[in-house]
Amino acid sequence: MGKLSYGYRKLTAKDPDNKPACAACDITHGGLHLEETAQWKAAKAEVVRSGAVADVKQFHRDELDGESQGLHFPMVLAKGEGSGLRSVMSSEELATFKGDPQAFMQKLRQKLEGGGSAL
Repeated sequence: MGKLSYGYRKLTAKDPDNKPACAACDITHGGLHLEETAQWKAAKAEVVRSGAVADVKQFHRDELDGESQGLHFPMVLAKGEGSGLRSVMSSEELATFKGDPQAFMQKLRQKLEGGGSAL
């Protein structure tokens, strides 16, 4: 049911360039595709090749526990050792990448390096 709802929102969005139905889906799946894009898979693989301390894990809101209550999705969260979840990027910021996984990963690295987390 979630994919149908997303498809409807995607097709009827009034301002899809600035307020997409799901900016995270645009980055990971290129919009309405069911499979992740090759560009997103390459960006995730780069994190592994770089020897980063962080993992890239994708969750839908219904897959998260109580720590995510009250958050506005989509968003990027980080969790450090011994700490709870913290917001790294908002839905609005995700929309600025216009579905570009490389631009997203570059900004994510900058934010995490500046915030004491490693990627």
